[in-house]
Amino acid sequence: MRETRRVAITGLGAVSSVGIGADAFAAAIRDGRTGTGEITSFDASGFPFRVAGEVRDFVPEDILRRIRADRWGRSGLLAAAASRLALEDSGLDPDAASRGRSGVIMGTTSGEATVSSVLGEQWVAGRAKEFEPRVVAQAPASQISAAVSTELALSGDTQTIPTACSASNYALGHAFDLVRTGEADLMFAGGADAVNRFTHAGFHALGALAPDVCRPFDRNRAGILTGEGGVSLMLEPLDAAVARGARVYAEVLGYGVNCDARHMVHPDPESISACIREAHASAGITPDQVDYVCAHGTGTPTNDATEVQAVREVFGANPPPISSIKSMIGHTMGAASGFGAVVCCKALHDGFLPPTANVTELDPALGPGLDVIPGHGREARPRIVQNHGFAFGGNNVITILGRPE
Repeated sequence: MRETRRVAITGLGAVSSVGIGADAFAAAIRDGRTGTGEITSFDASGFPFRVAGEVRDFVPEDILRRIRADRWGRSGLLAAAASRLALEDSGLDPDAASRGRSGVIMGTTSGEATVSSVLGEQWVAGRAKEFEPRVVAQAPASQISAAVSTELALSGDTQTIPTACSASNYALGHAFDLVRTGEADLMFAGGADAVNRFTHAGFHALGALAPDVCRPFDRNRAGILTGEGGVSLMLEPLDAAVARGARVYAEVLGYGVNCDARHMVHPDPESISACIREAHASAGITPDQVDYVCAHGTGTPTNDATEVQAVREVFGANPPPISSIKSMIGHTMGAASGFGAVVCCKALHDGFLPPTANVTELDPALGPGLDVIPGHGREARPRIVQNHGFAFGGNNVITILGRPE
C-alpha cells in the first residue's frame, strides 16, 4: 500500500467582489460587507432583477506577469490572477514552483461564457465569417486552467472540472489526492466564473433570482444573486511546508463526493447527509469534532431547507455554527466552494467564524438551535471546519479542513 503524505494549504488567492487578495477578501467577509449591486458587465435592462456580485476593480495587468490579458477570456484571467496571488501569498520562490512537479485544477460552471456570448451574438447576426481566431481560441473551458499553467509556468496536471457549483471542491479534493499520494508536489486548486447574460438568464428562467439581496436562512429569502470571481489555493506536502518555514493556513483532512442524479435542480437531503458522513470518514473525524460549517447557502427556499435538514440528520438537534458567504458575494458558481475554502482557511488561521449577512429574521421552519452567525463574524478558535459545495444534478462535494498540529 502506497504511503500517503499530509497535505497543507500554504497559499491563498482571491479575486472577489468584496476584495482582491485573501486578506482583503477575508476582512470584508468577517465584517459582513456586501459586494453586490446593479449589473454593469452586460445590458440587463430586459430582466426584472438586475443585481449581481461583479468584480469591478479587477485590472489583470496589475497582477499578471506572463500572460497578456487580450489573449484570454475573463474567467481564465480571474483564475490566473487568483493563482498568482496564491503563489505570492505562499512565499514560495516562483522558479521553484515552475521547476517542480506542479499543476493546477480549476472548476467552473459556465466556462468562458462571456466569450461564447460574443461569438453567439455574431453567429445570430449572420457574421460568423467575422470570428476572430484570437477570440475563438479563448472559448474552451479548458483555457481557464491553461491560463493558470501559462501564467505560473507549471508543467504538471492541467485540468478544468466543469461540475458547476461544486466544482472548486472537486478540484480541491482531486488536488489533495495528487499531493498526498506523491503524484504531485505542488497543486493549485480553485475555480473561476464571470457574470454573464447566459447564466443570469438561466437562473431567471428557474425563478431562482433574488430581487435585491441574498439572505440565506432568512424567513423572507427569495433566491440567489449571480456572482463572479477567481479563487485559488496552493497545496503542498505538510512536511515540505514546515521545512521551508511556510505559513500553514490549514491541513486538508479529507473529502466526500457523491452524485444522486435524482433531480436536475432539486437537492436531496439523504444524498447530502451521506456525503457529509463520507467526508467525515475520509478525514477520520466524528461529527462532534466539527466546529463550523461553511454552507452552500444559496438563499433559495429549497436549498437552505434541504441543507439544514441534511446537516441535522448528521449532527442532531444542535449542529455547529453554519453560515453562508454567498450572502455577501453572490453565487460565484464554479468558484463558490473555493471561496468557501479560502474563508475556512482564514477562519482556522486567524480565529473567527464567518457570518451570514442580510439576516433579519431567521426562518423558524428551519428549526430551533440553528446558529447562522448573523451580521458580522465572531471571534473563535475553530479546529476543524466543513466546507459544502452542491451542484445541479446532485453533484455534492464536501471538504474537511483542520488546524495543523
